[in-house]
Amino acid sequence: MGNVGLVFTNADPSAVRAKIAEKKVPAPARVGSLAPVDVFVDPGPTGCDPGQTAWFQALNIPTKINKGQIEMISRVQLLKVGDKVGESQAALLQKLKIQPFSYGMKVTKVYDSGAVYPEAVLDYDDKLLMQKFSFGLATLSAASLGLFYPTKASIVHSINNAFKAILAVTLGTDYKVKQTAAFEAFLANPGAFSGGGGGGGGDAGGSKAEEKKVEAKKEEEEEEDAGGAGGLFGGDDDW
Repeated sequence: MGNVGLVFTNADPSAVRAKIAEKKVPAPARVGSLAPVDVFVDPGPTGCDPGQTAWFQALNIPTKINKGQIEMISRVQLLKVGDKVGESQAALLQKLKIQPFSYGMKVTKVYDSGAVYPEAVLDYDDKLLMQKFSFGLATLSAASLGLFYPTKASIVHSINNAFKAILAVTLGTDYKVKQTAAFEAFLANPGAFSGGGGGGGGDAGGSKAEEKKVEAKKEEEEEEDAGGAGGLFGGDDDW
């Protein structure tokens, strides 16, 4: 598991975790350790003399001799994640002065007000918390309604369902209550409720209605003026 450290803070835990993650130091690849990341060696001069060519060949690294030293001619993946570092890999990385690994602290648990949480809770934002809360509330409401056990989460739905039942009775019978009068009036004359347009648009709806009336009146006047072609061809009886 490695070393364990405790960090005490009054600041935002997410900000503290970000600061901790920034603090890393490079580390060499030690023989026998497990590679936490993939390790690549880029092409270029190695600084090794030509007498060490066989050593590179043992690692399956293509090389050439250039200006009296060994030069790698292609990029090579030396280690994969989880591989155990061998003596040859460690020696090559040391010769090339490459420190492929790094060490630092990693947050694994968060302790707050007597409760211990996994580190993943620090990734939650307000939007995600509201989504999870809404999902839990909906689940509780559904369970309460299915079990016919009223709770604060389901009481609103129970009242709405009861009102729908009363509305259905009043619309299907002569029994009336004042709370359903608006629905009955709408079903009786839907056109009377279309002028407002919703959202306080009553004035706009009224003005459009007036414009339509004026246009209709103009069309009637034009039809009256054009009727009979002004007596040019005589009365209807002559046709």
